[in-house]
Amino acid sequence: MVILGIEAAAGVAGAAVVRDEKLLAEIIYNNKKTHSQTLLPAIEKVLSESGYDEKTGEIDGIAISAGPGSFTGLRIGSSTAKALAYAWKKPVIAVPTIDAMAVVACGVGGIICPMLDARNKQVFTGLYTFDDKPSGDFPGSVKLDDNTYLNVLEEQSAQKVADIIEKINALGKIVTFLGDGAEAYKDLIEESIKAEHRFMPACANSPRAGAVAVLAKVYFENGCTENAFTHKPDYLRPSQAERVKLENKDS
Repeated sequence: MVILGIEAAAGVAGAAVVRDEKLLAEIIYNNKKTHSQTLLPAIEKVLSESGYDEKTGEIDGIAISAGPGSFTGLRIGSSTAKALAYAWKKPVIAVPTIDAMAVVACGVGGIICPMLDARNKQVFTGLYTFDDKPSGDFPGSVKLDDNTYLNVLEEQSAQKVADIIEKINALGKIVTFLGDGAEAYKDLIEESIKAEHRFMPACANSPRAGAVAVLAKVYFENGCTENAFTHKPDYLRPSQAERVKLENKDS
């Protein structure tokens, strides 16, 4: 099975090709260029470097980091995945962005807390653990391989940094933070957290297309796919412009 993974939900743009259990190629851009400049060249490059040509039909599915995240980034990523799926007649595999970020920290003990900056001291976040068995006490578990399950303690959502830290403190377990939200609010986290904690290093701190593709492979095998017409991003909340409009309407 060959999956093309696309990441464009936040500040990082990237593409990756995963074949079965092997990551063949991955490109990550975390610079000031827009996703419209970097994403398609990244896709072309990873396909070329991994030895696949879309014309041969060897790609089984197109995985997209489906949100939450930047409205612009999600739209660019979604439209790219939909266009490729339509042109290649392949399914789209929508992967929750925060879930895929947790996969970047696969194997790390304790609680995993990915954070994407949602501005105004808010983050897109969730809580996860890795274990050798599924847990029925939480919203869901994803079997990554025979020995590893990604257990979802709290599904991805938009919330205040203070609120997620309060929940972590109540759990009383070591927690690992990653993502640009953890960077942006590191001082705020340090001020209020009581649990033992750590921050992922730069090499494992960003959303990655490879993680999107790895998680998408599991979804694909379980029939969780869409098509170019049915897929749409998961914004989780209205845009800033929509929120201001609603506030003005109510005032």
